[in-house]
Amino acid sequence: MHSNKNRSKAINLANVRLSLGSSSGTVEILRGIDLTIAEGETVSVIGPSGSGKTSLLMVMAGLEPVTDGEVIINGQSFLGFNEDALAEFRRDHIGIVFQSFHLVPTMTAVENVALPMEFAGYGSAFEKAEAELHRVGLGQRLTHYPTQLSGGEQQRVALARAFVCEPTLLLADEPTGSLDSDNGDMVMKLLFDLQRRSGTTLIIVTHAPDLAAKCSRILQLADGQIVQDKPNTKSF
Repeated sequence: MHSNKNRSKAINLANVRLSLGSSSGTVEILRGIDLTIAEGETVSVIGPSGSGKTSLLMVMAGLEPVTDGEVIINGQSFLGFNEDALAEFRRDHIGIVFQSFHLVPTMTAVENVALPMEFAGYGSAFEKAEAELHRVGLGQRLTHYPTQLSGGEQQRVALARAFVCEPTLLLADEPTGSLDSDNGDMVMKLLFDLQRRSGTTLIIVTHAPDLAAKCSRILQLADGQIVQDKPNTKSF
């Protein structure tokens, strides 16, 4: 249905369950998620607030350990991975973009983008960071700090940082959620331009219908379960 036959699996979730304790007892966040996503797919995750969308991304990133089931990313199972192994795997394979940018306020744009490469021990981190910022149209903002940038510019820095290590998987949580429509449109276009250039598997949690419509597949969540999974024949 999703033309997955000739592509490797980027994501494989098997009966994934996530329960978290709260003051009123245990809350089931994800209730038996089975999901396969092929390399290079673009998938939007939609659904009402509280349906488990962000938790699903956190599980895929290894930032939230599952209560039951198995998470396999790029053929690697998270079972048995400790925190250090998960952090190393994220560093090498996964990019994450949040609604609230998560830039380091005391670092310039170029320093923010270079940061993951420095952690990974890459050479010429600053040269690559500069090139990535030029790609997102911020060649004139290299030495600006986050407070000197608009919201749209900050999210473009965050996109550059997410793509600079060439991740095989990019997870985006409401990437246009805090932007006005013009900046949101610009970030949305950049996100898909970068995805096409790199062939990255892209998973986007969004409430924005126009952003969901750009993905080749749409997952709908409700009460911690996938209630609809369909190809988007009108994606563009």
